[in-house]
Amino acid sequence: MRILVVGGAGYVGGAVTDILLKKNFNFTVYDNLLYESEYLKNCDFIYGDVRDYKKINNLLKNYDCVIWIAALVGDGACSINPEITDDINFKAVENLTNNFDGRIIFFSTCSVYGAQHGILDEKSSLNPLSAYASTKLKAENVLMKKNSIIFRLGTLFGLSDTYSRIRMDLVVNTLTAKAIVENKINIFGGEQYRPLLHVRDAALAIVESISKDQVGIFNLSLENYKIIDIARLVEKSFPGLEVNLTEIPFQDARNYKVNNNKCSKSLNFLAKTSVLDGILEVKKLLENKRIKDVNNPRYTNQKYLEFFKDKIKL
Repeated sequence: MRILVVGGAGYVGGAVTDILLKKNFNFTVYDNLLYESEYLKNCDFIYGDVRDYKKINNLLKNYDCVIWIAALVGDGACSINPEITDDINFKAVENLTNNFDGRIIFFSTCSVYGAQHGILDEKSSLNPLSAYASTKLKAENVLMKKNSIIFRLGTLFGLSDTYSRIRMDLVVNTLTAKAIVENKINIFGGEQYRPLLHVRDAALAIVESISKDQVGIFNLSLENYKIIDIARLVEKSFPGLEVNLTEIPFQDARNYKVNNNKCSKSLNFLAKTSVLDGILEVKKLLENKRIKDVNNPRYTNQKYLEFFKDKIKL
């Protein structure tokens, strides 16, 4: 089977390609290196943009399966230019569905649920609150007519691979970094729920689904955590850490808990990497000074795109 990994040079893509290499899959990475200046992993690579329909459509005929990770990710990053967000997150996926008949594995987001009470499954009502969530939902809708499996990811955490940048705009990674740099973390509200998932577990679910026949939408996460409970886990890993809780609500209105039973039963997949393990691996990375400056904009999608928006060809 020939696999095209679209967006394979990023945070999730790095973990996916590591597993593909270990399992000796025949694959090619297609990426525009938005956040990177080079691609050093020892695998086939094609530089390209998902909006270059002529280029990507000519490639698609050579592959049996497409793993589509490419996207502008995060509410803040996608709010910078909603039109471009729609071009990348929806229209490029729509082009894929019109020009490819093989297996498609697609990353969506649990953010499509928005702010809701109760535990949500794949049949629950949807309430996208951002350009990010709404464009992902539009992409889901056009993919439903294809041989596709759609993973609604929880909030990711942890380290991906050796080459790809770590993201410091994800709640577990962010709080761990603040504990290292500032020896304190500030929590606003703290009662919001997030379904969490280690990035390497997300990657493993993708690779294992390549050979499976299931189609449709699957929630994919480890466990639902309150933000304050994540902060308490970080606190356990940093003796003397100051945790400040204020009742002022955080500007991010998302609040949801998800059910993963469909994924565990139909795909026989369960995420295994604990949040504490993710905290400890990020802690080790930063304590060993493997990242010189955690505040560098390249580690945060929104800050990077805002800082370089006049230089980056979006």
